[in-house]
Amino acid sequence: MRPAFFTLLATTAVAAAVQPALAADPAAVAKTYADIAAAGYEDSLIKAKELQAAVDALISSPSDDSLKAARAAWLASRPPYMQTEAFRFGNAAVDDWEGKVNAWPLDEGLIDYVDPSYGKSEENDLATLNVIANPKFVISGTEVDATKITPELISGTLQEAGGIEANVASGYHAVEFLLWGQDLNGTGPGAGNRAFTDYAQGEACTNGNCDRRAEYLKAATDLLVTDLADMALQWATGGSARATIESDPKAALSAILTGMGSLSYGEVAGQRMRLGLMLNDPEEEHDCFSDDTADSHYYDGLGIQNVYLGKYTRIDGSVVSGASISELVAAADPAVDAQLKSELDASVAALGAIKKASEGGMAYDQMLAAGNKEGEDLVMAGVNGLVTQTASIQRAITVLGLSGTSIEGSDSLDNPSAVFQ
Repeated sequence: MRPAFFTLLATTAVAAAVQPALAADPAAVAKTYADIAAAGYEDSLIKAKELQAAVDALISSPSDDSLKAARAAWLASRPPYMQTEAFRFGNAAVDDWEGKVNAWPLDEGLIDYVDPSYGKSEENDLATLNVIANPKFVISGTEVDATKITPELISGTLQEAGGIEANVASGYHAVEFLLWGQDLNGTGPGAGNRAFTDYAQGEACTNGNCDRRAEYLKAATDLLVTDLADMALQWATGGSARATIESDPKAALSAILTGMGSLSYGEVAGQRMRLGLMLNDPEEEHDCFSDDTADSHYYDGLGIQNVYLGKYTRIDGSVVSGASISELVAAADPAVDAQLKSELDASVAALGAIKKASEGGMAYDQMLAAGNKEGEDLVMAGVNGLVTQTASIQRAITVLGLSGTSIEGSDSLDNPSAVFQ
């Protein structure tokens, strides 16, 4: 008679041999997820430090070339960061922090001069404060001394000043505005066109306060680096965000699919894409100063796919990969996994088509123009791809038995009439 343990091992081996895929261990999936987050935030930090160096060069020696180099560094900093947005909505550590680095839209008149047509805002009396031109001002009845513009002033006093979310004073988009200036082209061609002389000193300075403008740009860029360094540490070995995920693998699975679904549906398909198209409003464009929105949408879509497949390609070309939630879904229901993978491919391709069109001369804000059928079709293909894959993300949640997982919605998708009220 064979020993009992031999029979057990043999039975297990036969069972494994006939299964289409061995289900990944949820703990291993959680580890892969944390590893990808750590790599993504580290890559974002590396590119932000390159941006910091380019900003320092612009400030020390303003010229058309140094401004172009700083803009190029900003553009290069976006792809790794946008791929980390898939870690939003399911992780409190990221959600509580994200507004400091990527909040939008912003009332840019809080920071610097704007076109006179920009005007006052009934909802935000700080919308044209212009901190750069005013070393002292009042917020919510309290006098603020902004003689020295520091990261602490930006993060502690100006960010969401008066409790208004549109008062975005920090992060990528504050830096973007200071590098490009307002895009005053509406849905026509062209991005912001700030001159390098906005950073020149002495008589060459344009639009006044060039020293304070440089001080703000420096402080905002340094703050961005500090904030990204903090998040990279949270996902590194021993970090608090990693520890939270790895301590409860089932909760990690919910975080993964909640983040995928909410970014896919409510955030990108709804708030960032469908809404702007409904309103034909370039002010609803995510990277509105630089016209980099098409790239941002593409890398958001790629980030969602990365998380599901458990695979991320770093900026140095190396690949971080491991056990994936795709494997778990495939073990539970191969058809759901196959459909979701196909739909992720399709949405990334649709967003890639928007990116290609933008690179070919039709910027994203032009796609939002009323009557631009080609642009509307491109944007809606992206929206529809994201909406379609969200239904399969919901099926994946169901087949894994993850109760209580909620995907964020958007009025532009769920209640379009409310958008115009």
